[in-house]
Amino acid sequence: MATKVCMLVTAHSFLDARIFKKEAKSLMKNGYKVTMIVPRLKGNLFDVDGKTLPNPFKVFKREGIKIITYDFFDYTKQLNLMNKNINSSHHQGFIDNLTKLGINEEADIYHAHEFASLYSGIGIKRTLEKSKGKKVKLIYDSHEIDPDPYNANQKEHEKLMRPMLVKMLKEVDYVITVSNSMKSWYLNFDPKLPIEVVYNSPPLSTNFSPKDYNSDRFIIVHEGAITQTKGNFKKLTRILEICNQNSDKFHFKIIGGIHGTKYKLTIPSHLKNKIEVTGWVDYFVIPEMMKDADIGWIDFDQLHLSLNRQYALPNKFFSYLNNGVPVLVNQCPEMEDIVKKYNCGIVIEKEHATAEDYANAILSLYNNKNQLREMSNNARNFMIANSWEEMEKRLLTIYKKLQNQ
Repeated sequence: MATKVCMLVTAHSFLDARIFKKEAKSLMKNGYKVTMIVPRLKGNLFDVDGKTLPNPFKVFKREGIKIITYDFFDYTKQLNLMNKNINSSHHQGFIDNLTKLGINEEADIYHAHEFASLYSGIGIKRTLEKSKGKKVKLIYDSHEIDPDPYNANQKEHEKLMRPMLVKMLKEVDYVITVSNSMKSWYLNFDPKLPIEVVYNSPPLSTNFSPKDYNSDRFIIVHEGAITQTKGNFKKLTRILEICNQNSDKFHFKIIGGIHGTKYKLTIPSHLKNKIEVTGWVDYFVIPEMMKDADIGWIDFDQLHLSLNRQYALPNKFFSYLNNGVPVLVNQCPEMEDIVKKYNCGIVIEKEHATAEDYANAILSLYNNKNQLREMSNNARNFMIANSWEEMEKRLLTIYKKLQNQ
């Protein structure tokens, strides 16, 4: 009989690249029976770009994976009750919908993806063992640190959440993180914690061909959302203006755009033929969109306000490397470590990098095509060793360990 896996989700889209497109599908491909329990917002499912996806079915199948839905709940309004339940040894107080639905599945391995879904995972694990005598395994897949100790918006909750997290980790069978810095952060709580890094790598692109950097256009690419602190559009346009004072070959391609916010994206009239906005595209189409890209831009501003940003290795970072696109990034320690170690891009040695800083780096690379070619080859070689195909092996090793315990 196939091992039954239940993914527990409280904040992500059911189509999330890591959860659905990579982990769930990899497990299914390798013989596991996979169910995902995911939230609805105001009655609707939602896509990775925040747009609603009306779906009348509370339970349905997507590409062979069973999807069970429930109404989203704001766990921050229930922290006192959650803390009380975690600090007790009982299971009766876990009454949220995610816990109830998870118990009904009676899976063998539960895989939680957020702080709140980990809480539900604890309730499920306790209930199945104490009420039904079924011992199950629990994985915490920590995409980010929650609560983030540097985030002022989480300060009011941190006094409860941090001790809760430490307590919950004692009932977890395995932790997965997305970067080595995050792994070290968790090991500070318990040096013996079973933990593995599984990067947010995409599958290795198969249509890759080495870049010659002899095109009539020099394209800087930004993948993902445009906000004030990620992909700052004002900074982006200023970079382009500075670069085009040197040559008219510079263009920006935005793969993505607005992410369900009130933030407006208005291209200045003098740059309309210099900026391409593709909109949100299917995850597996990204390599095709990257074919003509020369440099991949990442701007994580206000690092001192977020430990998660310091520790981040975002999807776009791997997308660039996967397609042999050298990375241009400000001083984000985790990305900086890989870029410098593998010589696959340029790091601006500033927490707050200006448009002038980025433009000067771009112009320097533009005038040194041999360096660009070397960085491009190094980027691709890094991804050959760290693609999703390699991460899948790590994921399956974790599952096999848990099955054999």
